[in-house]
Order: sequence, then C-alpha cells, then structure tokens
Amino acid sequence: MRMNRNLVDKLSMRELIEKYPFAENFFVENNIIIEGYEDETFSKFLKMFTEEQKEDMALDVENIEISLIEYVEQMKLFLGMEEETGVVLEDSPTMKVSSDHTAGQKEAHEFLALSLAKTKKPEEVEKWAEGKPIWISWKLDGLTLVVTYDNGKLSKVVTRGDGHIGTNITHLSSAIHGIPQTISAKGHLVIRGEAVISYEDFNQFVMESGEDYANPRNLASGSLTLKDIEEVKKRQIHWIPFTLVYTEEDITSWGKRMDYMEKLGFQVVERECVEHPTLANINKEIEQWTKKVTNAINPYPVDGLVVVYDDTEYASGGSVTGHHATRAGFAFKWQDESVLSKLEYIEWSCAASTITPVAVFEPVEIEGTTVKRASLCNISECKRLGIGDVGSELEVIKANKIIPKVISVKHAEGSFHIPETCPVCHSKTIVDMSERGTETLKCTNPSCPAKKLKKFNRFVSKAGMDIDGISEQTLARFINEGWITKYGDIFRLSKHHEEITDLEGFGEKSAANIMESIDRAREIDEAKLVYALNIPLIGKDVAKRLLSVYPFRELVSIARNTETTEVFSSIDGIGPEKSNAFVSWCKDEENISQLEDLLDEITVQRTNTVLSGNLCEGLTFVVTGDVHHYANRNELKAYIESQGGKVTGSVSKLTNYLINNDVTSSSSKNTKARQLNIPIFSEEEFIAQFVKES
Repeated sequence: MRMNRNLVDKLSMRELIEKYPFAENFFVENNIIIEGYEDETFSKFLKMFTEEQKEDMALDVENIEISLIEYVEQMKLFLGMEEETGVVLEDSPTMKVSSDHTAGQKEAHEFLALSLAKTKKPEEVEKWAEGKPIWISWKLDGLTLVVTYDNGKLSKVVTRGDGHIGTNITHLSSAIHGIPQTISAKGHLVIRGEAVISYEDFNQFVMESGEDYANPRNLASGSLTLKDIEEVKKRQIHWIPFTLVYTEEDITSWGKRMDYMEKLGFQVVERECVEHPTLANINKEIEQWTKKVTNAINPYPVDGLVVVYDDTEYASGGSVTGHHATRAGFAFKWQDESVLSKLEYIEWSCAASTITPVAVFEPVEIEGTTVKRASLCNISECKRLGIGDVGSELEVIKANKIIPKVISVKHAEGSFHIPETCPVCHSKTIVDMSERGTETLKCTNPSCPAKKLKKFNRFVSKAGMDIDGISEQTLARFINEGWITKYGDIFRLSKHHEEITDLEGFGEKSAANIMESIDRAREIDEAKLVYALNIPLIGKDVAKRLLSVYPFRELVSIARNTETTEVFSSIDGIGPEKSNAFVSWCKDEENISQLEDLLDEITVQRTNTVLSGNLCEGLTFVVTGDVHHYANRNELKAYIESQGGKVTGSVSKLTNYLINNDVTSSSSKNTKARQLNIPIFSEEEFIAQFVKES
C-alpha cells in the first residue's frame, strides 16, 4: 500500500475529515480529541503532546501517523472510492471480512470492538446495573486480539485496531501463549482477549535484552509488530480471553460463556459475579479487587476493572452513543489519591542500559502504604515536570494503586542537575536521544558493574535467595564500593563488615542484620536457587518443573554434557525453547565458574515442590479466605502441587474442590461453587481426605 504522507503533513484535520468523513472515527476510537486543533495537520498536532500524555494514552507517535494513513487508504478500498471523483463504484467491496486473511494486512472486524464507557464512580455502576446480575473482571493492560475459530481450527487472529479494522497477525499465533491451533468446538467461534506480559517476564526481558520499555503494555504492543516469530516467542506474551463474542451454541449467560471457554481449554480472565448489585455489594467487590492490585497478587498489569451484564441478550440490545454501546459495560478506573511532599534528593539508579533519575522525597502515606521514592523515568520527563533541587514541592500518586508517580511540581527550588559521571563506575555519562526525541542518561563504560544490578537484585529477592536487608539501592552501593562483582561475593560481605557499618545510613545494627540474613540464606531450596540464577526463560514455575524430574546438580550435569539442547523438552511444560535456554546457560563457562564459586558458599537442599505423592493427582482446587492449619495459602498450594494437584484463582466447571474455612458464606466463590455443584471443603475436611497421616 502506498503511503500518502499528504494526509498527515499537508491536509488540515478539518480538510481530512471533509474529504474522508470516516476519518473522524479514527480519532474517536483512538481517544484522540482534536477539538480546537482542526486547522492543524495531524503531524503538527501530535508534536503538542507531552511525554506523560503519550504514555497515558499509549500513543505511539511513530506509528499513529502511519496507522491513520493506512486506515484512510484501507477504507477507501473498502468503500470503492476513486481519488479523482470520490464516487463509490458499483462493484465496490463491502465491509465483509476478507477471505484471504493475509498476514499483516488490515481487515474489518466481523463484530465491532467498541470501547467501554469509563467511570470512577461505583454509583454509576449501580445505576447502570438496574439490579440485574453483573460480572466484574480485570481490565488487563495489553493489546486486544480477536481470535476466530471455524470447525475447531484457528482461522485468524486480528488486532483490535480502531474497533472497526484491525491488523491480521495470524502468522504470530503460535508464538503467543493461550491461543490453541485447534479446539474441540465445531462451527464458528469469535473470542476477544488481551495479549499481556507479566511483570516477572517483563523485568526478565528488559534485564536480559538491555532494551528500554516503559511498561509491559508497550513491550506487548511492540512485539506484535515484529515479523520474526522466534523473536516474538522470547517476549512471553500470554493471550487471556475476556469475552466470547460469538458462538453457535445457545449460551446467553456471560458467566456460562466464560465457563464454556474454560471447558475448551482457554485460560480466561479472572472474574466474580455480583448477583445483587447494590451499591454496598459493588463497593465491597471493588474493594476486594483493589486489594489484589495493591498487594500485587495479579501477575499481569491492569488499568482498572470491567463490569458487564450476565444477560448477553439484554446487553446487546442497547443503543450506541458515540463509540460506546450503552449496555456493553463499564471500564471502572480507580480514583488516584494525590499527596504533596518535598524532594530530598534525586538518586540516579543504574540499570541495564540507562541511568534513571529517582525522586527521593519526605515519606508520605498513599493508599495505605508509606511512599518515599518514585521514578522520574528519564531526563525528558524531568524537564517536562520542571523538577528542581532539594526542597521542591512534588505532587505524588500511586498509578493504578501500585506504582508511585510524580505527576506535577507545585514549586521548584534551585535547578535540575544531570550527573557527568556514572554513580557506580564513575565513567563519563552521555545524554542519548532516541528517535522519538526522548532524552536518557547512559554510562559509556560497557563493563560497568551496574549493568548487572538487576540480576543481583533478582538473586537476593524473596523469590530467589531471600536475603533480607539488601535492597537494590544497597546492592548499588556495595557494587560501587567494589565489594560485589559476582554472586558468591554476596556471601563474603562479612569481610567488609566494619566498612558497611561506617557507611552513611547503616550502622552496626543494620550491618549485623545483613550478615544474619546472608547466613540464613546459605541453606537454600534448589528451586529458589535456579530462579535466583537469572537463567533466560527459567522462572519459578519452569524451575519447579525441571526439578520435579532431576535434582539440581544432576540437572546441571546433564545440561553440561548433553549433545542436544532439547534434552529437557519432553518434561511437561518445558518444550524445546526453555530446554535450549537452560542448556545454553549451563554450557557457558563464565556462568559455570560463577555457579561453582557460589556453591562453595552455600548448601543446596532438594526442593520441597518435587512431587511426593499422588493424593491430589488430576484434581483442580481453588483456595480462598484465611487458613489456620497451614502457615499461609501458598503453603497449602505447595502441598497440593506436591501431590500432583493444580491450584487456580477462580471457580469454574474445571474446578473439583473449593477450599474455604467459611463454608457457609455467601461469597462469590462459594456462590459459584454451589451453582456448579462443586464441593466446598474446610481445611479440616481437606486434610481428612487429602493428607496422609505419617
């Protein structure tokens, strides 16, 4: 398709809409408000946005111009418009879905993917619900994909685009987790879901690649524009269905539609039903979901909640106002609580490829937690905010209840200073400008120890070696002092006990606590060790799967001596890609040298997640509420998994047992379990049936 740059560089947006009236829909569907700027070209209009506005709108300036050009040209083709006359030809193609589904081509959606109306007020949700049963689920923060099946086979995968026209990416389907190539259902099936990347996978990718991405959403969106399927696989993208758009089955309940998809093998979005949507019940449910966000229980990024009717026929009977269907549902957004604080200093934190400014301010309470730090992202953002020096008054929020963020500078004191040397290795720094015009600070030393900081941070994390008292900031200081260059050095920090004591902000007690934490970590579960080693593609679950078959030392030995990188691919949940990643890491002499050095300092214990029995084999459990006999729900989960069982987060037809000590409660999980005739067990009942007396 030819790229007519005149559409964005020469024509004003008013002229563009007059010539191509359908172009207005492009702006509406992309939430781009052009009111007051109609006489500007689209290119000039885009230059008016700040970096924060681009981030909030998920606006990719580099691609949005091209998207508009492609949209206009594609619509012209669909409508049969000739450039010279603007007349629609008699044999004009219709807005039907293309039959060839060419990869990378634009095509119209069979069912319009309209955006949801937004609200921050539970009262509006109550009024809209009209007393009818509703469902609440995550509003996952990724890229919406529409997946179609015909007679049990995947026929196409199309991005949402503007809701009317998307891009065909069927060729990437095998690189996206959660999109099976075949299903048991026959006939025509259309499913809408979100392509997302977990926080864990995002951090791992950024650490390993050294690439700069603001958040998992941007990485997911950028990944699905790649042509190399092997490169897409590295991004660990998961597709999570959030609604069944069309089925030939007679299912009019949204909840039952989700159950139907689970029965087909899809891992659908977590959800809860509110049978009686009074304001009190809605507030209670929102509070519970909010806690999951603030406690970081959900592994995927979210930017709110989705509220829909259970009655799909009623939901589809509403009108369309603007680009929202009145009964389609709500996107519920949390209110951001902002507080004021004063800047104490700007800390420059080194990562894989950039040196990031971090605002350290007087501690404040936000959303029930104490906050005293917030990333300033880059130099461009500091300039946009007008950051000053010590004493500057800042307005701070926790975006989406999770991430502290400086949203404005109420009063600036002094001037913003950019360091000329790296805070870790003291090499010269440079200000680098990306193609998008974003300024970032970088260290010129390719061997700077700070470029390994993220790996060391994962090593000491709770999920890794679990060494309390050593934060990322503490690691940076120790690296800066030259005390840590490899993993084993952390267990030799006792040599620097006195020096640590003398560091500003430490003292004898802090130093002693660190040494005690290090000593406790000398005996480590092998699954935690594997996770801590930062092996590409090897997260906690993969580590457990590998170790369920081989003890750690045997695992490494096999990898070192094997002639095929796919030696572990037959293990359930591993496959050739993860097997190759583990073997390749073990064959690297530098990695093994570090590992042997580390093993001189620690004792590795056989993981307690290895299958030890089969009492729960083939069964799926959901655990909710408080536990009494186990230390926490994770311990109970670990036991179930050790007995061959599976633990999920939501009740469905695939659930065999719900464990809840409040058996008689009317919670949504209990209600759902009763509807599906799923047994609800207390801990005592679970222990009696599934725990063998020793």
